[in-house]
Amino acid sequence: MTQLLLATRNVGKLVELRRILHPLLPSLEVVGLADVPEYAEVPETGATFEANALLKAREAVRYTGLAAVGDDSGLTVEALNGMPGIFSARWSGRHGDDAANLSLLLGQLADVPDERLGAAFVCAAAYVTPSGACEVVRGEMRGRLVRAPRGTNGFGYDPIFLPDGFAATAAELSAADKDAISHRGVAFRALAEIIVGSA
Repeated sequence: MTQLLLATRNVGKLVELRRILHPLLPSLEVVGLADVPEYAEVPETGATFEANALLKAREAVRYTGLAAVGDDSGLTVEALNGMPGIFSARWSGRHGDDAANLSLLLGQLADVPDERLGAAFVCAAAYVTPSGACEVVRGEMRGRLVRAPRGTNGFGYDPIFLPDGFAATAAELSAADKDAISHRGVAFRALAEIIVGSA
C-alpha cells in the first residue's frame, strides 16, 4: 500500500492523520477527497458515529480502489441524552454553521444546572481495504460545557468544551495540547497501529 485515502475535504483532519502516520509509515502517502477523481459523497444516514464512518470509508474504497479511512465525530451532552451526537454539525438545521449550533445548544442548556453539563467529544474512525477488511475504532475526550464561548483556536463546539483536567476550553488549548487528548487524535492513533500492522 503506497496511498491511503482519508475520505474528507477537511484539511485539518488530513494534516492530523499525516502527522500521526508519517513517523510509523514514512512511505505511505495520505490523500484526501480533493486528490482523487470526484464522486458523489454518500449521505450520513447511519444511526451511530461508527456506522457513518464505515459508510464513508466503504464508499471511498468503492469509487477509488484505494484503502480508505472514514471518520464521524460530534459532541454528546449528558443532559440532552447524548445529543447533538451524530447531528452535531447540523444541530441548528444548517450544516457547519458553528455560531448557530453553539447558540442553539447554549439556549437549550440555559436552565440545566452546572453539575449536569457533562459532555464528551466522540470520534469513530473506520479503516477499509479494497479486499473488504475493515476495522473501526472510537476515541473520546470527556469534559464539561461552560456557559459562554472562550478561545479562538478551535472550531465547532470547542469554545464551550472544557476537557477533564484542564482549566482552558478546547479552543484555548494549543494545537499540540489539543491533539494529545482529542477524540480524533485518540481514534487516529489507534487506527494508525492497525494500519501499520496491515501494511
